Amino acid sequence: MHKKVQEFNDYRSKMNDKILASDNKVIKRIFNLDTNAFQEGHLPVKTKELLGLVASAVLRCDDCVQYHLEAAKKNGVSTEEMMETMSIANLIGGTIVIPHLRKAVEYWEALEE
Repeated sequence: MHKKVQEFNDYRSKMNDKILASDNKVIKRIFNLDTNAFQEGHLPVKTKELLGLVASAVLRCDDCVQYHLEAAKKNGVSTEEMMETMSIANLIGGTIVIPHLRKAVEYWEALEE
């Protein structure tokens, strides 16, 4: 696993553990809702991850973009599908999303190593 991907996953896991250890009911419910929303349903997981990728890019959340890129990759998304998805995010979000596109492509390349 590429160092960048490993560092992201380690940090995310460590901080999620700390957050969930606070035993806050609302936070636990939000985390659970997020987990359940991306399970197989009427839409396949692959589609849901691409939807999450678009929303995350438009909202300019690089951590979220990285999370959805990794989940998308694990669910069989090709580079072409990822780029088409990010093109929609740029269309919707405007040129302000371009720096996040750069970071997304860099992270995608790390996922491919």
